[in-house]
Amino acid sequence: LYLLRVISKAFNDVAVRRIGVDAVTLLDEFAENLLEELDYRQEARNIQDFQANFEGDPLVKIPGVYPELSSEKVLVMEWINGVRCTDLDKLDELGVPVADFIKVGVQSGMRQLLEFGLFHGDPHPGNVFAMPDGRIAYVDFGSVAELSTANKEALLDAVVHAVDQDFSEIARDMQRLGFIAEGTDMSPISKALEGMWSEAMGNNLADFNFRTVTTQFSRLVYSYPIRVPERFALVIRTLLTQEGICLTLDPDFKLLAVAYPYVAKRMLRDPLYSQRLPMVLLKKVPETRKPVFDFRRALQLVQVAATVAGRSPKALMSLGTTALDAVSLCWRKPYLALGLFRGMLRWGKAKFIALCSAVAGFMTRFLKARGASSQGS
Repeated sequence: LYLLRVISKAFNDVAVRRIGVDAVTLLDEFAENLLEELDYRQEARNIQDFQANFEGDPLVKIPGVYPELSSEKVLVMEWINGVRCTDLDKLDELGVPVADFIKVGVQSGMRQLLEFGLFHGDPHPGNVFAMPDGRIAYVDFGSVAELSTANKEALLDAVVHAVDQDFSEIARDMQRLGFIAEGTDMSPISKALEGMWSEAMGNNLADFNFRTVTTQFSRLVYSYPIRVPERFALVIRTLLTQEGICLTLDPDFKLLAVAYPYVAKRMLRDPLYSQRLPMVLLKKVPETRKPVFDFRRALQLVQVAATVAGRSPKALMSLGTTALDAVSLCWRKPYLALGLFRGMLRWGKAKFIALCSAVAGFMTRFLKARGASSQGS
C-alpha cells in the first residue's frame, strides 16, 4: 500500500482531470476500508450495532457475536440456520412466500439507509439468508458504512425532487451530499440530469430500474465535475445488489412498488422527516414574501403513490394506510398542518395577485393600443 501510494502521486493531475479527485485520496479510501474489513474486532462492533438497531424486529435476524472469544484475526458468531436468499427451490421447500421475502428485504434495506444511517455494504446472495420462519438474516459485517442525519435528509429530499423531476434541486441535493464541489456551475449538470432521467425512465415511473439509472449516471460522472463519495459508492452498490437479488427472485420486480410506500411511511411517521414536509410541499414565489403550498408537487407525489401501488385491493389498502398516516400526522402536529394550510391560503393569494397583474397588463396594452389607433385616425 505504501508503494502504491508513492506511485499514485504521479497520477494525481490525471485523476483530477478525469474523475474530479486525486489518486492519493482514492487510494487512501481503499486502504482504510481494506484494513477495517480485515479487523474482526471492528466487525464484531458492527454486528453489535446492527443487533441494537434491529432489536425487536420480528422479520430481521442479526447473528449473535462472542467478543470474549474473538480477536483481531478470529471472529466467533452464531450459526445461521437458513438458505441462500436466491435459491428459489429451497425457499419453496421452506414454504417462504417469495413476494413477502422480497418485501422484508427491501424494507430492511430502506430502514438501514433512512432510519439507522448504518447499512450493510455488501449484501450479495452469499451474505443474505432466508430462515424457515420467513425472516431475513445478514452475515459478514466487515463492510458497512454510515450516513449522517444531514445525509439522510438530503437523500430523502433527492427522492422527492426526482419524483417531481426538479433537476435544479436534485443538483443542489447532490452538492449537499458531496457529489459536486462548492462553486461549480450547476446549469449544465441540471440539464444533463434531465436528459439522463428522460432516457432512463421512459414513460412510466412505475418501471423505474435502479441499474438503468446508475448506468446513465456513470456516464455523467466522466463528462461533468461529479465525484461519487466513498460512502455513496457503497450505497449505490448496495442498492444495485439488492435490486439484482429481487429480480432473480421475481423478474417482474418493481423497486418503487415496494420501496415507495415505506419512504412515504417514514416521511409521515418519523419526526426527523415529518419536520421536513414544509420544505417539500412549500415553494417560494415572487408574489408573496413567504412560501406557498405547491399543489403540483403534492399531486405528483400522490400520483406516483397511486401508480406504483396499482389497483389491487391490497394496493388500495396500502394507499389508505398512507392517507391515515397523513391524517394522524396532522392530529399529532397541528402546527405543521396549520403551516401547510397557511401555505394554501398564500397560494390562493399569489394566484389572485398574478391574475390581477395579468388583467392590469392586458388593460394597459389594450388602452395603449386604443390610444395609438385614436391618434392615427
